[in-house]
Parts: sequence; structure tokens; C-alpha cells
Amino acid sequence: MQHHAHVARTAAVLAAAMGVGRFVYTPILPLMTAQAGVTAHTAAGLATANYAGYLAGALVGTFSPRLARSVSLCRASLIALIAGLAAMPLATGVTEWMLLRGLAGVASALVFVIAVNTMLEHLHDRPAHLAGWGLGGVGAGIALSAVLVLALDDWKLAWWGAAAVAAVLGAAAWTMVSPADTATADGSAAHRPPHGVFTLLLLSYTLEGIGYIIAGTFLVAAVPDDAPGWLGGGVWLAVGLATVPSAALWAALSAKWSHPALLAAALCVQAGGIAAAGLLGGVTAALAGAVLFGGTFVGVSTLALAAGRVLRYPRAVALLTAGYSAGQILGPVAVAPVLHHGFRPALLVGAMVVLAAAVAAGVMRIVVGQPHRRLGQPEITDTTGEFVDHGVHHGVGLATPPHQ
Repeated sequence: MQHHAHVARTAAVLAAAMGVGRFVYTPILPLMTAQAGVTAHTAAGLATANYAGYLAGALVGTFSPRLARSVSLCRASLIALIAGLAAMPLATGVTEWMLLRGLAGVASALVFVIAVNTMLEHLHDRPAHLAGWGLGGVGAGIALSAVLVLALDDWKLAWWGAAAVAAVLGAAAWTMVSPADTATADGSAAHRPPHGVFTLLLLSYTLEGIGYIIAGTFLVAAVPDDAPGWLGGGVWLAVGLATVPSAALWAALSAKWSHPALLAAALCVQAGGIAAAGLLGGVTAALAGAVLFGGTFVGVSTLALAAGRVLRYPRAVALLTAGYSAGQILGPVAVAPVLHHGFRPALLVGAMVVLAAAVAAGVMRIVVGQPHRRLGQPEITDTTGEFVDHGVHHGVGLATPPHQ
């Protein structure tokens, strides 16, 4: 049962670093708008600072194999993240807020890469759904952050509460240990498919990065002012609860259907959920949109990165992660011109971008052929030094073989 302990520790640290540390900003944003005078454009700037920090942290993990497996760095990053959360109410201006959210991005990326690498190495040859439940910690953290904000209803207390919750979760994961060094198989690129197939996958995943982050940032803020007071936090709670089982579910479905087909389906469902929240308004539409969004965004990442591995394209995971992270930075900037009309138009833009990602995945499915072909290749082990980061936003983890 030792592998279940690894899964539980990973779920706890991902709940702390991602679900709370990174995404608590979403349910707190309406409180900051009402109580701290944060404008829509300031909100977008704070989000972009966090996404830029996340990209920087992911790149550190990509280019330094030793750091990407360092449990000590994971713990240090978690401490920095908690300190940054606690400092948010003490900041005196937008610039300090942006620096703190940038720090949170760097720290959460490093924690994610290291924790997922550690879990995947411990779960080598174990059923894929186990890693999915570990990644479900992101959703559990999102749900906790929603409950926290619903209970406190004050933006300063919410940030301090988030720091406390992240500290408790981090303590639960503090005993995580690095596995023994293991070499990964050297994947061959001799039989890689045409560049066009991978280009479609990269386009789809980059567009998803743009559309998903628009929804992840503004889904709660878009709740109408005349809606029940509990709805904002309730929407984010629904996202978190739907996220918990989603990675394991999509991993199980991939045993029967091809990655491109499932990717196109998941993106269509996600686009529908975002559009419903932006177009219809009301309690039912907001909660339905939250469930559809939460139930797909981790699954989309899992499917896209798995498809990249199957393609045997050199540095596929690194390239996909770069596109996705760049999309997260572009998302809030792309919708900035429509924010003066409120947050709901931004959601509609996000839904259209995700739908375009689904079209790209659908074209990829047509190019690939029948579902049983699975992109024309059986899934291979990761290339030397590279583990797939199956999470949400997420960097490439590097595992150093003994000879490096």
C-alpha cells in the first residue's frame, strides 16, 4: 500500500500549491473588486503576472533535471508560496501584488513539477488511474479554496486563510521522499509521424491554454451582481469537486478511445460549459458551466500530453508545455479590450477559443484515422530524462538517469 501513500502526499501538496496557492485568486477576485477597488484591467494584470511566473518556474524544471527532482526545493518553494499568500493583504499597491502573484506562479510550478515527477517514479508500472487520483488533489484544493472564501467573505482574511490551509496541506506532504534513481527508456524518433500532426496538437493545446485560463480567471467574477451571495463561491466549489475525479476518468476512457477523439470531445464539452456561464447567466447555468469546466480541464492536459508522447515527436512534452504556458499568459491580455463590458464577454471569447482548439483536435483525429490506431504508434516510455507532467498548467518534469 506504499504507493497509495505517495498518491496521498502528492494530492496534498498539489492541493496546497495549485488548488489553493495558485487558484484561490479566482474566488477572492470578486471580494478584491468590491472591497479593495481592484479593476478588471488590474485583475487581468495580476493573473498575467502569475502565469508568467508559472512559465518561468516550469522552464527552471525543464532545463535543470536535478532541480526537477529535488524534494528540498519542493519544500522551499512551498514555504515561499505560503509566505506570498500571507503577504497579499499587507501589500500596499498593484506592483507589490503583481510581484507576489509572480512569486506564487514560480513556486507553484516548481512544486508541481517536482511532486508529479516523484509520484510518477514511485508509481512506475502501476495503473494510470492512481496518478490521476494524485492529480485530483488540484481539484480538492480548488474546492477547499471555495469553501474558505465562502466562510470568510473578506478579502484579507481569505488570503490569510489560504496561507493557513496551504500550510496544513503542505505539512501533510512534508514527508515525501525522492525515489531511487531510475533510468527511463530512450524513445526513438525514427518513426515519428509527419510534422503536420504534431503541429495540429500543438495548436490545439496552445489554444486551450488561452481559453481555459480565461475561464479559470473570470468564471467566478462573471457571476451576475444580482445573483445569490453564495453563488460565486459555489461556482468555484463545483469546479473543484468536478476536477477531483476527472484525471482518473479521462485516463480510463483513453483505454478504449484514441487521444485525439477524446481530446476533441473534452474540448467541446469545456467550450459548452464556458459559453453557458457567459451567455445564460443564472444559478443553473453558472453551476452547470462550472461542473463541465472542472470535469475537463485536467483531462485535456492529460490527453494532450499523452498524445504527444505517443507521437514520438522529439521534445513533444516540452513543446506542448511551452505552448500551453504561453497561452495562459496571452489569455488575460487577449480579453482585456472587452473587459470594460464586464467579465461575461470574456468568457464568450474563451469559449470560442476552446472551440477552435476542439476543431484542431478534430482535424488531427481525421488525419490520424481510426480510433484503434492510436496515432499510429503504441504508447512508449518517456524519452531519457523526461517525464510527462500530466497536470493542469504544467511544466515538463525531468528525471535524471544515473549517468547524468
